[in-house]
Amino acid sequence: AIQGYSVTVQDQDPERLAQTIKRAQYSFKKKFKRDRRAIRDANDHLMADHRGSGIARADIVIEAIFEDAQVKRSLYESIEPKMKDTAILATNTSSIKLEDLSSCLKNPGRLVGLHFFNPVALMPLVEIIRGNETDENVVQQALAFGKNIGKLPLAVKSSPGFLVNRILMPYILEAVTMVDEGIPPEVVDKAATDYGMPMGPIELADTVGLDICKSVANILSEALGLPLPNNLKELSDKKLGKKTGQGFYKYKDGKAIKNKGASYANTQEVQDRLVMRLLNEATACLREGIVDEKDLIDAGVIFGTGFAPFRGGPLEYIRSSDIDELSRTIDQLQAKFGDQFKKDEGWSQIA
Repeated sequence: AIQGYSVTVQDQDPERLAQTIKRAQYSFKKKFKRDRRAIRDANDHLMADHRGSGIARADIVIEAIFEDAQVKRSLYESIEPKMKDTAILATNTSSIKLEDLSSCLKNPGRLVGLHFFNPVALMPLVEIIRGNETDENVVQQALAFGKNIGKLPLAVKSSPGFLVNRILMPYILEAVTMVDEGIPPEVVDKAATDYGMPMGPIELADTVGLDICKSVANILSEALGLPLPNNLKELSDKKLGKKTGQGFYKYKDGKAIKNKGASYANTQEVQDRLVMRLLNEATACLREGIVDEKDLIDAGVIFGTGFAPFRGGPLEYIRSSDIDELSRTIDQLQAKFGDQFKKDEGWSQIA
């Protein structure tokens, strides 16, 4: 709506729909400040649409429901007959392969991934996911749409977690595993921010929502064989992170309450465990050709996660470091902690 597109928003819950419109109106005011005309124009382009009548007129339909392939397929079956023949169906899934969603469609070539990152207003990247059956024209239109709404679109191959979440989730899971082991979350987070990350992985998990993290982790655990930490296996509805006021941290006025005196004897090992999980998964994405060019892996991780920009991205960090020393470190971690640190064959492709 800010970019001049006419947008209708549908939700089965009228209250949730009203809250969505209210948040959008707040973001318009925040962006345009005293420019009343711009605020009015944006509001005029946004319409609550509880019955979904806008689907029949839409050039692009964006689905953004929760991460359940069966529920998504059921939705597609109900809306595809209402869509124009030329309309694109875009899913905001953060981890489900498009091939697991497209089987119910009469025209699977219209399905493309359009994965935004939170907070959407601040994070510039949008992943454009190309499925095996996605029409190339649809991919190009999605890339153009991403540019037109002021984002940095990155074309990625359909695979579990795509690029950013594929690399980010093992890093978060390792962080939660360390908390399982009794390492204070403050120590884990400080190890990450000392490396240059904008936020520690434990606070990031709280911010995203532990229920969402669990959903993505379950999908990747099944697809990639990643062990799920105990702290994510059973969640309390009252302790889902920042949105409920408590997760790994308690929150007051939106800020995490941290124990400033938290300590641990081997903080370098904590940092190594975090960084090596992230680097190793980046090399796996390189080997699997998740993006067309290796430099795009670094760009995607920097713009999608805030990965320490001064380090140049995970692959550039490996290239500019002593690779032999990094290899020894990950081998030592594998010997001590297990095969989640088994060095991927993609390391041999870094030059």
